[in-house]
Amino acid sequence: MLCCPRPDVQGELDSVEAELELVELQIADLLQKQTELTTRKNALLQELEEACDAAQPSSSSSSSSSKSSRADAVMNFPWSKEVEQHLKDSFHLSKFRPLQLRAVNLTLSGKDLFLVMPTGRGKSLCYQLPAVCSKGFTLVVTPLVSLMEDQIMYLKSIDVSAVMLNASSSKEHAKTVMAGMTDPKSPFKLVYVTPEKIAKSKLLMSRLEKAYNANLLSHIAVDEVHCCSQWGHDFRPDYKLLGILKRQFPKVPLLGLTATATSSVLKDCEKILCVPQPITLTASFNRTNLYYEVRIKDSDIDASISDIASLIKNRYKDQSGIVYVFSQKDAESVSSELQKRDILAYPYHGNMDPNDKSRVHRKWTSNKIQVDTVSLVVYTAGVFLQVHHVKILLPVSPGRDDSPADCIVYFGFSDIFRISTMVVMENVGQQKLRQMVDYCQNVDRCRRSLMAVHFDEVWDDEGCNQMCDTCRHAKDFTSVDITQYGRQVVQIVELAASMEEKLTPLKLVEAWMGKGPAKRRKMIQTTTLPRLQAEAVIVRLLLQEYLREDFSFTPYTTYFYVKLGRKAPLLKSQTHTVSMKMRTTGSGSAVVSKGCSLSLQTVPLVFNHDIIVIEEGDFKTQAQLWPKLNQRLYRNISFFQISQTLLPSKLLWLYFPLCALVLKTASPRLPLGDMNENRRVPG
Repeated sequence: MLCCPRPDVQGELDSVEAELELVELQIADLLQKQTELTTRKNALLQELEEACDAAQPSSSSSSSSSKSSRADAVMNFPWSKEVEQHLKDSFHLSKFRPLQLRAVNLTLSGKDLFLVMPTGRGKSLCYQLPAVCSKGFTLVVTPLVSLMEDQIMYLKSIDVSAVMLNASSSKEHAKTVMAGMTDPKSPFKLVYVTPEKIAKSKLLMSRLEKAYNANLLSHIAVDEVHCCSQWGHDFRPDYKLLGILKRQFPKVPLLGLTATATSSVLKDCEKILCVPQPITLTASFNRTNLYYEVRIKDSDIDASISDIASLIKNRYKDQSGIVYVFSQKDAESVSSELQKRDILAYPYHGNMDPNDKSRVHRKWTSNKIQVDTVSLVVYTAGVFLQVHHVKILLPVSPGRDDSPADCIVYFGFSDIFRISTMVVMENVGQQKLRQMVDYCQNVDRCRRSLMAVHFDEVWDDEGCNQMCDTCRHAKDFTSVDITQYGRQVVQIVELAASMEEKLTPLKLVEAWMGKGPAKRRKMIQTTTLPRLQAEAVIVRLLLQEYLREDFSFTPYTTYFYVKLGRKAPLLKSQTHTVSMKMRTTGSGSAVVSKGCSLSLQTVPLVFNHDIIVIEEGDFKTQAQLWPKLNQRLYRNISFFQISQTLLPSKLLWLYFPLCALVLKTASPRLPLGDMNENRRVPG
């Protein structure tokens, strides 16, 4: 029997399948929201439970934090008096920080230990103090020569004998160190080595074995232990070979230290280091003295460097700091540009001569260099040209002081794709990069809350105390519906696919802004958004999977192209919405109602802010009227018409330096013009 379906049955089937796919996407979207809400609910319940426990009278069921503090206070071990004496006499400290004493006691009692503690909280003391209280020496494995030099300079200043071995060590120095490792009368208390030295030097392993048999190898400390794991953010192959230390020297306690490892990374480290059941001590990631900020990097690198130079001169005069950049080339060019702006800046990277690196490091720690530009080719907080400016004094203790410091990330649209093509082959490269991009673009969550998610901690935003830019300027941002923008962008990507055209992120932005072939402009809806906002919308669509990345490999490079993401079909539904927060008013910007005439006496109030928002048409008209002569400028400048709201069309973000050029030519003695009573000039 012949099958004779209705003529339209195939079309109806395709329609039903498309609708089913859309429903599945909506379900997936709702399930994701359910997961997020459930996670938030559990966090709030845990916070509530901890608050209730804290309110109870002291008893055996007291909170974990109080248990920790009691354990920290224990000083009745056989070594306790010696520990207390060296703490005061050698390290010039009057008391321990949280978890330090527990770590010292566990190490001296021969336990294997992983210690997770933020940078600057005194991790180094947890192996340096046991070293001076023990017979023999402690072997310290650390990945960077600069870290070794920093520690040895400090230990030398407090008369604790420490040495290091690395690829640049002379034969005479290496011979002296090797001999001292097996000499009971040797003054060495700490021997610093790189993981490469452990992996490649049979002579070193032979000496360590002799020291072990003579009971002179007292402890092993592995700094930056997260480098062992391929799931960590800074995997180093030679760290995978460090398991030989516990296999060869099983009776020596091992202390692994990190500021960044998550629980899953630590599990991986246990297997790699052959430490089956270590005790893990975890301190809160939060450092209350650090202020976190993200700044959008100008597409003109010269403008960004000028901003950094201005920041250093105005906010950090006579202080030292670090500028982390993406590559060796960037380190050299940025330091050169800062020098042109009268900043004492020098590059610091892996390909420098060891003697030059040591010289730069010594000058920096003694405040003879104001800025060190360091190249880091990793996808942590340093990849977007980060200014991590820290007040540095000559070290007087293993834990740095708690004086205020700023951690500023300069984030740029093009950086995302430059880095993405470099980490595409790594296990967690794209995942970690997305997390970092989300951190940078976020303007509605406390920066610390995003860090807490990474470290599996519960975070109360009130604990930030306005020590991040999103908390400090929370009132300056408003949620904006970007659904229509999403549809416009998706339309461009669909058109490119139909024309078999590969679309890079740069081409996508330019096409959306009306650049490119005239034929294509007629086929799409363009935007009047400023470029920075247009880029921000595209990044949001990538993060939320309305768009996705597609990589193409050639023998010479890797290319990043934009394609439709799995959520793109949701934008066809009129009920589906997408939103993101954008800055509207506040300490960083000014929004003044339309129809308001500003005289020169009022303009400085507005221009006192980083950004003002002016309607594009009014700005263009006014720009045409700006005269060469001061007399005509006085008459025309009072007719600035400034936009009433931050509607996402016909806006222009005008930066202060440009405005200042106008003001410099104008007289402050002009009469005050008529002002609209609805004018809003924050601050």
